[in-house]
Amino acid sequence: MAAVSNDTARIEAFSDGVFAIAITLLVLDLKVPRELHEGQTLTAALAHQWPAYVAFVTSFLTILVMWINHHRMFTLIGRADDRLLIFNGLLLLGITVVPFPTSLVAEYLGHDGQRAAALVYNGTFIAIAICFNLLWRTAAVGDRLLNPACDRTAVRNIFESYRWGPLLYGLGLALAFVSVGASLALNLGLAIFFALPQRQRKGSAV
Repeated sequence: MAAVSNDTARIEAFSDGVFAIAITLLVLDLKVPRELHEGQTLTAALAHQWPAYVAFVTSFLTILVMWINHHRMFTLIGRADDRLLIFNGLLLLGITVVPFPTSLVAEYLGHDGQRAAALVYNGTFIAIAICFNLLWRTAAVGDRLLNPACDRTAVRNIFESYRWGPLLYGLGLALAFVSVGASLALNLGLAIFFALPQRQRKGSAV
């Protein structure tokens, strides 16, 4: 594995903090029922909050996979410059936004407005996937910032797979016009699939 420079180590450490905060904020949508309706049990009140659980699990897994991919990327990047810092910052901007569309889905899934919530949700992931591509390409095109000793197979896999990220989340956005549930199921499925080690699939797409 390629050695990590001090510059990239600082970038990854800062990024890890942002990922950690964003993934932790997701839990704020899980509420303790304070008042029960007449005849309602606590179990029923908790079950009524199922949209929040779906949104939490989907976003948690997606951010987790993005963090894994960010780490994999930086094992190949040997140095940093201003362009890399800017694109990494844009990526982190997208990551910090994720709790907001997650709250929208948790609030509106199963109600009027759920389609708009799903569109914002998928649109956020499309933007993040584009930022991943910008970050990777500013480092890897022409081996501009890659470590000379990096794994060339891993570099090719990332080039091959990252291009599919915006398209797959675009499919999720289009699917929201047909079925919000199917759109969210696709997001959850993508998160689970792309969490698999690279040896078990042909790279990752986000």
